[in-house]
Amino acid sequence: MGLLAALWGASYMFIKIALRDGVPAPSIVFIRVALGAALLSAIAVHQRAFGGLRGRRRWVVAIGVVQVAGPFLLITYGERWIPSALAGILVASAPIFVALLSPWLARSETVHGWAVAGIIVGIVGVALLFGVDLSASAKLALGGGLVLLAGLGYAFGAIWVRYKLPGAAPVGIAAGTMLAATALTLPLAITHPPAHAISAGAWAALLTLGAGGTGIAFLIYYVLIADVGANRATVVAYLAPGFSVLYGALFLGETITAATIAGLVLILAGSWIAAEGRPPWRARATAAVTAPATEVAFEPLAEDLVS
Repeated sequence: MGLLAALWGASYMFIKIALRDGVPAPSIVFIRVALGAALLSAIAVHQRAFGGLRGRRRWVVAIGVVQVAGPFLLITYGERWIPSALAGILVASAPIFVALLSPWLARSETVHGWAVAGIIVGIVGVALLFGVDLSASAKLALGGGLVLLAGLGYAFGAIWVRYKLPGAAPVGIAAGTMLAATALTLPLAITHPPAHAISAGAWAALLTLGAGGTGIAFLIYYVLIADVGANRATVVAYLAPGFSVLYGALFLGETITAATIAGLVLILAGSWIAAEGRPPWRARATAAVTAPATEVAFEPLAEDLVS
């Protein structure tokens, strides 16, 4: 969880570095997903993990759109106008959207009590960011709105992975959705090429973004979804924004305001309460869970990648 948070938190910084070098958003996303797809596909072939996706191609493509290609494009376009730190914070709204969508997309999950309170707290945090840090211009508000939509896409994808691709190996899902996203973003990258040669620094950022923040990070993320469910897997969203704020301030010279910190705290607190359905001082109800054989067999690979 810590490694995933550090990788995803750094993704916003690497996107900003590439944007500052003049790399177009579609090119950034295509390079990112193509590198991620190459890494994940090699692992999936070695593990024979594509078998669980037979007959589910439309869901693989759909998840590739709503959880990979769509959010990546929205975040990258949004970061043209907003700081990377704010992008990382707004994406943390994903658990709030999961809680809102679950009663309709996953009939077995309901939202009540503390979960409703968490949703309200998170919405207040989003409103604070838009009312203070993103209120200076229409472009700031638009950039924030695009990134917020990316959080909605992540929520749809997390729920669909859990309920539409049960039993499929996580690495197969990750590789399949990355391949779908690569095919979807290739035409955009061709029609929006860089105006000049990409610098060595931007290439380093893109390579790290693709292999680490996309390939390995999504692999770990899908393992978490298969193991603990959509709500609990998005717990990583509580950790990644802290890394994005830290990276933005230290390496990009971004200004961190009091509203930024307050929005961060409210969104993270609301997301946590919405996902857990309980206040922090109340212990979580425990229950024995038996993982499917595909998940158990896949865990050593995830541990090797983490180490």
